[in-house]
Amino acid sequence: MCGRYTQTRTGDAIAKHFRLNNIPGQKPTPTPRYNIAPSQPIGAIAQPTTQREYRIFQWGLVPSWSKDPAIGNRMINARSETVADKPSFRTAFKRRRCLIIADGFYEWKKATTKGAKKQPYYIQMADQSLFAMAGIWETWESGDGSYLESCTILTTEPNELMQPIHNRMPVIVDPQNYDLWLNPTIQKAEPLQTLLRPFKADAMQAYEVSTAVNNPRNETAACVEPLTA
Repeated sequence: MCGRYTQTRTGDAIAKHFRLNNIPGQKPTPTPRYNIAPSQPIGAIAQPTTQREYRIFQWGLVPSWSKDPAIGNRMINARSETVADKPSFRTAFKRRRCLIIADGFYEWKKATTKGAKKQPYYIQMADQSLFAMAGIWETWESGDGSYLESCTILTTEPNELMQPIHNRMPVIVDPQNYDLWLNPTIQKAEPLQTLLRPFKADAMQAYEVSTAVNNPRNETAACVEPLTA
């Protein structure tokens, strides 16, 4: 699963990496975020027509047919192995895919001794670069006519780096596959499923961090500092 992550880059960096015509700016302004948690607004790249757009989604997908938006609290991740078939996700997977902007994510390793706490790790690219997690998004309309746009992060089996830490990891999309993933005219599952695999382990790194990240109210750079002995 992926339950926390970071996005600390500027609008200029996001625009350059994702080849956006417009730099994400005043509405909303990307600000450094060190402990992004479910149900919060998050930045993503979508392509509903022919042009990439910077969008804000609520993290936790609310299907268009849902009667209660609280369902999104249970929809923060979607398993890539079943996303094309599950009723909650299949339409979004077919028509509304997005790239969720990140520069690192957290995962918790189970304790090996009784009574010990799980140890949080911070995982990022080895060169600390910006990257994108595969996502899908939906629009939900409430009874009063207002709209909510929400998304979920796709997960897959762990690579060699992640295996000792957790049994799942987010699907990270290689930049050369951004166009394929975002293309709204591609609606068959087969070409998309080739992207839903573990990212290269040798291109990533992981290290232990403080349990301060356990509390989503802790939103400072201290969350990503390596744990000292």
